[in-house]
Amino acid sequence: MTRIVIAGGHGQIALQLAARLSAAGHIVQGLIRRPDGAGDLVAAGAEPVLFDLEKATAQELAAVIRGADAVVFAAGAGAGSGVERKYTVDLGGSVLLADAAELAGVRRFVQVSSMGAGAPAAPGSEPVWAAYLDAKTKAEDDLRRRDLDWTILRPGSLLNAPALGQVDLAPHTTRGTVPRADVAHVLAELLDQGAALQQTLELVSGAVPVFQAVQAWKV
Repeated sequence: MTRIVIAGGHGQIALQLAARLSAAGHIVQGLIRRPDGAGDLVAAGAEPVLFDLEKATAQELAAVIRGADAVVFAAGAGAGSGVERKYTVDLGGSVLLADAAELAGVRRFVQVSSMGAGAPAAPGSEPVWAAYLDAKTKAEDDLRRRDLDWTILRPGSLLNAPALGQVDLAPHTTRGTVPRADVAHVLAELLDQGAALQQTLELVSGAVPVFQAVQAWKV
């Protein structure tokens, strides 16, 4: 049994990940900014922890995650947010969690990024989308320079659809879609298998069963 802390615990992927991990016997804590999401976390088998990534210090967060076996950054400013919060949440939150992980001695860090990160948005892109990709790119760059057992996962376009159970997981894939349920499954396998350390992988639906796709990246 391990203890895993998920930042952005009330997100759709995070809740499905929490349910998978708790069903497998792990202790799961989800960091949430507002108490009205606590019931959903409890229903997923996780412990809700009120914590605002935009207002806290790394030392405060380190105290929360100390003793955990892994952390997952699945937080995001979400639809409807502006340029500023892409940087305070999608970038600043990830940096804060990584700082806290270093302070607390938590080596395993899985970051949920986005397909398209690592390059500027296309010319003429909507400003909030461009800021989102820029924030994700900077968050990835920050994580790669750290002495942590990190994995960066870049899902394609997300679908609220039943899991397919088969994916394409590689440093570079074709553009595509992937159900959130399959993203959660891949994240759970990355944690369970200790796979894809110091790897940045793209994820879309494909032809390889999730367990095998992750196992291919196990050292």
